[in-house]
Amino acid sequence: MKTFQGYRRANGSIGVRNHVIVINTIGELAGFTKKLAQLVPGVVPVVQQGGRAQYPEDLTQTVRTLKGTAGHPNVSAALLIGMGQDDPADEIVQVLKKEGHHVQAIQFNKDQSVTEVLNEGKLWLEEAVKRSKNEKTEITDVSELIIGLECGGSDAWSGVTANPAIGVCSDAIVHDGGTSILAETTEAIGAEHILANRAVSPEVGENFLKIVKDYEERIKETGEDIRSANPTPGNMAGGLTTLEEKSLGCIKKGGNSTLMEVVNYASAPTKKGFIFMDTPGYDVESVAGLAAGGAQIVLFSTGKGSPTGSPIVPVIKIGTNPRVYEIMSEHIDVNAGKIIEGTNTIEEIGKEIYEKILSTANGSLTAAEKHKNQEFAIWRLAETI
Repeated sequence: MKTFQGYRRANGSIGVRNHVIVINTIGELAGFTKKLAQLVPGVVPVVQQGGRAQYPEDLTQTVRTLKGTAGHPNVSAALLIGMGQDDPADEIVQVLKKEGHHVQAIQFNKDQSVTEVLNEGKLWLEEAVKRSKNEKTEITDVSELIIGLECGGSDAWSGVTANPAIGVCSDAIVHDGGTSILAETTEAIGAEHILANRAVSPEVGENFLKIVKDYEERIKETGEDIRSANPTPGNMAGGLTTLEEKSLGCIKKGGNSTLMEVVNYASAPTKKGFIFMDTPGYDVESVAGLAAGGAQIVLFSTGKGSPTGSPIVPVIKIGTNPRVYEIMSEHIDVNAGKIIEGTNTIEEIGKEIYEKILSTANGSLTAAEKHKNQEFAIWRLAETI
């Protein structure tokens, strides 16, 4: 039985980190969010630019992502700062408090000065940090892990080394009772039929094909054809030549497990096993969605050395080739380029990734965490009103 030391939350979920965060519900407060975090050592700022002048579906998605972030199992406490009347901060906090989360909302309004609001937030965060330091871990089975699967800057080796190795690890996690979530809907286009054929039921397969079709239709409405736009210039510089080549490589991160469920962006799975989440190809927004959906750790393959991280979840980087590891080893945790060199097999690197997951769950910092790479952005579906 594989285990790790995790933080048990009041709602029963398990965290691999114990962050105290401050997050803004509206873009105008991004600067104040950073300033407030700087007032209290140990507090992590989660800064986003949405929240107002959005179409209803985007506002719903923003609120869902904020709720999933503030209520994440890796978060010990969260302070949401909003902008008064009709701001969603109070509503989010009410819901999360009912679930047992340690959260609070502070509203900037005409009745208090900025200094007064910052002082109020500072006092709450100081108490939250003290509280978090007294929280203990417990031995937890690996079946309680949810792992997000992501890639950024694919090259010709992605589908040969890192992605298949991640697939081996994903299958092992599922075999051990855990959950893995494959993301990036655009990265499945051209190979969507393969994942659909692995669905647990015709309904799940149809749901997956529908999100791919809907994504394509939205892009076509802008006058673009996503099939002709891929691979991107960066992908082609890395050696990819066709959309199918890119997509076949990307879906290998999902291994060979049965597709159990398809979920919306930033939504938590209701099933265990292998899951697909509807996200964009942009890695920062995709990782934010995976985290808000409950992933405690994200696996991220890269052929370009992307340093993308997250404010609340450890992001484990897997380099696809020896050259990128040589140049950017300080940003990469696992060198899948050893498969090219013939020193390790795909299965061996998959096992190494799994071992890295367990050490990370037990507190070892990833490269992205060491460098405090804390990118965060919420996927938007429509233009700003």
